[in-house]
Amino acid sequence: MTTRSDPAGGWRKSSYSGSGNNCAEVRTSHPGIAVRDSKNPHGGILTFTPGQWRAFTRTIKTGGYDPNRPR
Repeated sequence: MTTRSDPAGGWRKSSYSGSGNNCAEVRTSHPGIAVRDSKNPHGGILTFTPGQWRAFTRTIKTGGYDPNRPR
């Protein structure tokens, strides 16, 4: 994932998101990875351990996530 840095807090978002503010932002935090919605930066934050983050991104990259599948 290509990223650009956000100097205010270390949040990054993919360069693929263009100039819009409609994506997830990620930052490395101790002891893991934090994720937030760029449209609501003061809202909730998800946190992952490094192992959970690797499993999550691997699933996305290999097509293992289907947003249309009922949960």
